[in-house]
Amino acid sequence: MSDNNPFGNSGGQYATTVQYGGGEPKLPLGEAPADLIKDTTTAGFAADVIQESRRQPVLVDFWAPWCGPCKQLTPQLEKAVKAAGGTVKLVKMNIDDHPSIAGQLGIQSIPAVIAFKNGQPVDGFMGAVPESQIAEFIKKVGGKNGAGNQVGEALAAAAEARGAVWM
Repeated sequence: MSDNNPFGNSGGQYATTVQYGGGEPKLPLGEAPADLIKDTTTAGFAADVIQESRRQPVLVDFWAPWCGPCKQLTPQLEKAVKAAGGTVKLVKMNIDDHPSIAGQLGIQSIPAVIAFKNGQPVDGFMGAVPESQIAEFIKKVGGKNGAGNQVGEALAAAAEARGAVWM
């Protein structure tokens, strides 16, 4: 095959990278931007959650190492956030190490997930929930806010039309 293929693929190879957003570098297919999921502290909460949520929705996962349901939920959240392709970010906060923020938000049981937009908590849920419910929650808080991931939404719609599971 010639090297002037307008699709960038040569030799019959499939594309293995995907472009996130407007000028960000290409990433291997299935990988999310490095800052999509991170841990935070009480000192970092304002920058990691409040300020960042002014740019895009941020989910905060309040957890503790001794919490069995947290150990079940956190990997599901990470998987769903990566599958959402950058429409939301996930920030994880260990409430044993940083109890003050959870206390200020009135969180009395964990796991608890709170969505922030424009610097404010807007939605949330408590307890371990099925992956399908996590995906719906992310779709609700991450979509249709003017900064939605059009490629991710189109792929999800195509997969749904085929009857496939998109996660």
